[in-house]
Amino acid sequence: MSDPGQPDARSNVVGIRNVAFEVEDLHGMVARLAADGYGVVGGIGEWEDAWRMTYIGGPEGSIVALAERLG
Repeated sequence: MSDPGQPDARSNVVGIRNVAFEVEDLHGMVARLAADGYGVVGGIGEWEDAWRMTYIGGPEGSIVALAERLG
């Protein structure tokens, strides 16, 4: 069994493993987070010419999804 808040914890265990935010300038936000020591997980991609998205490794193993609406 996993401890609360661990990345491999089951969905019914207390804690946050991932969270998502919509941002206006994804590349700018990634640069700001990189300056604070947080890195991109897997690169930056686009989905159906509608969204630019990435994942950032957050504190204590959490994953932070960032998405910028295009157009």
